[in-house]
Amino acid sequence: MRLDTRRAGFSLEAPFYTDPNLFNLDMQAIFGQHWVFACSVAEIPEPGDYVTLDYGPYSLIVLHNDDGGVNVLHNVCRHRGARVLTDPQGTTGNLVCGYHSWTYSPEGDLIHASAPGEMTFDKSCYALKRAHGKIAAGLVFICLAEEPPTDFHETAKIFEPYIGPHELGKTKVAYQQNIVEEGNWKLVMENNRECYHCDGHPELACSLFPTWGLTDETIPPHLEDVWERNQQAQASLEYRCRRYGLPYEVVEELDTRVGGIRISRESLDGAGESFSADGRRLSKKLLGDLPDFRLGRCSMHLQPNSWFHLLGDHVITFGAYPINAHQTLVRTTWLVADDAVEGVDYDLETLTHTWKQTNLQDKAFVELCQQGAASPFYEQGPYMKSEYQVEAFINWYVTRMREHIG
Repeated sequence: MRLDTRRAGFSLEAPFYTDPNLFNLDMQAIFGQHWVFACSVAEIPEPGDYVTLDYGPYSLIVLHNDDGGVNVLHNVCRHRGARVLTDPQGTTGNLVCGYHSWTYSPEGDLIHASAPGEMTFDKSCYALKRAHGKIAAGLVFICLAEEPPTDFHETAKIFEPYIGPHELGKTKVAYQQNIVEEGNWKLVMENNRECYHCDGHPELACSLFPTWGLTDETIPPHLEDVWERNQQAQASLEYRCRRYGLPYEVVEELDTRVGGIRISRESLDGAGESFSADGRRLSKKLLGDLPDFRLGRCSMHLQPNSWFHLLGDHVITFGAYPINAHQTLVRTTWLVADDAVEGVDYDLETLTHTWKQTNLQDKAFVELCQQGAASPFYEQGPYMKSEYQVEAFINWYVTRMREHIG
């Protein structure tokens, strides 16, 4: 264990990306203790709607309950441990295990065990085990800890004013993509925390300024014109946000709070509306009570496993779910207004094109790093100034691990 001797400003030592024992510790200390992004309310819009979520050794059921909240249940039957629900999503009344038909209420209470006359036992002792669930601004989070971190309440108060106007409760899923990346979950998150590599994203670079994360002092000569265009677009965006009463300021507490967050509203290139080749809208339906399509993107990062882009015409959520030390599921979900009609208000292929391509490019970058981390000749490398958010993510991770180990 080399947490105490970690070299600040440098990547982690190789075992943090490759060692199964350290992966197990990650699952206990990070994914077993902190609030994890699960889905949006658009994925479970009605009571009885559910998604199942798997990461590391855990399997959870996230179910929309009758009170408008979520029940989070461990997807482990109390009879023989079988998965109770096996579909990734669906709608259910009671939850019936397919193995021996043990039946649970949506609250997880055991209400039927098919063993007629064989034995009697106290059903109340065999309810599905529960975890914590929380909905904030239309985003669903879960926590497996007995006592969840309390400062997430403060984190939610930061992002709710930014996300609220997009009204995720009035959206629907247009498309969902699941990619298994052959890389440790921390490499997935590190890759997302910087744009040093954005020259490798030609489709995204049509609308996303590749100067993200740079400053006057760090702009390379070949991006000076782009930097100037970005500055002008950002000034125009901030003027509109002030006129509409929308927050846009950068709030960055990636490693200074347990519920680490970065959020801001940032301009896009071209028409400034969406992730298209010319920056124009990809859906004709404006979200929520937004006053204008030309609102750039509201960008949010949450530790440990999620990031989001909220635009005037659609929303994209990203969740990273570790499978093992060298594989991670990355789930991307495109949301549009619930009354938007495919083929009329949006073309699905055009809507998803930029991020489908970008995700595949990121997958390749992550897998290159994983291959390097497995080499006997791998050594820790220094982060550039533009990669300061990667350093913040790693610092957050190391701090949480130290707290867990004590």
